[in-house]
Amino acid sequence: MRVGSRAGVFTPKQPVWAISTLAAGAVVLVAYGALAWSAPWKPGRVGGLAAGTAAAALFVGAALYPARRRLGVWPLRTAQQWLQLHIYGTSLAVVLVLIHIGFEWPAGTLGWLLFALTVWTALTGVVGVYLQKALPMTLARNLKVEAIYERIPDLVEQLVREADKVMVDAPDVMARVYRSEIRPAIQRPIPRWSYVMDMTAGRARQAELLSRIARYLADLDRDRIVALDGIVNDKFDLDVHMSVQRALRTWLVAHIPPAIALLGLLVVHVFAVLYF
Repeated sequence: MRVGSRAGVFTPKQPVWAISTLAAGAVVLVAYGALAWSAPWKPGRVGGLAAGTAAAALFVGAALYPARRRLGVWPLRTAQQWLQLHIYGTSLAVVLVLIHIGFEWPAGTLGWLLFALTVWTALTGVVGVYLQKALPMTLARNLKVEAIYERIPDLVEQLVREADKVMVDAPDVMARVYRSEIRPAIQRPIPRWSYVMDMTAGRARQAELLSRIARYLADLDRDRIVALDGIVNDKFDLDVHMSVQRALRTWLVAHIPPAIALLGLLVVHVFAVLYF
């Protein structure tokens, strides 16, 4: 099964946050339109400063998400509420950044860096929402094996030992296929990015190979096929788990360091505005 329906993944868990964010976005856009119509828009004027200050405050609020356990204050008393602020607060902040610069290209190196990091952080945030909502549901539906990332290589070695025991005194045709095709495929973890989007990719091919071998075996040897099929499926599940967990770890690297860099440059930007 492919990673779940996009509509379902992006359905808000708490619609009130989505509705409130859309309403706030509409209000600030209308206010921007009215102010920009009445006078030339400049980031350093009252409207631009207000939008920039609000965006900075929302970015800081979103950055407090990792410290949520220590900051359980009304109305953000639960991790879920902090997560909603992290997602929707950042979304509104991006709109306010665009308003702050008057929907024009930024000026100067610092401006471009802030703009690029804002866009990158927002886009990787959307990817993170998709991954963290879609993947656990799809894993639960399609896989029987669960594993911690660091333990997967050891579990794979254990499966190889079990397969070798199953294949002791196996018929020649089965032993040849095992040595040439099956064992090389299970002897080490093989994570693939394709498994993140399609967790069934490869399983059908392996099952077809085993069923083809079964045609040439006596009934007593078919028990080997059943046992080997279980091992191959467990190995496939481990490969998928490693692929998914690798994707999530890669996402963390793609999202968190740029977000930290954005906050750092934001401090520099505010300092420059106040003191220069």
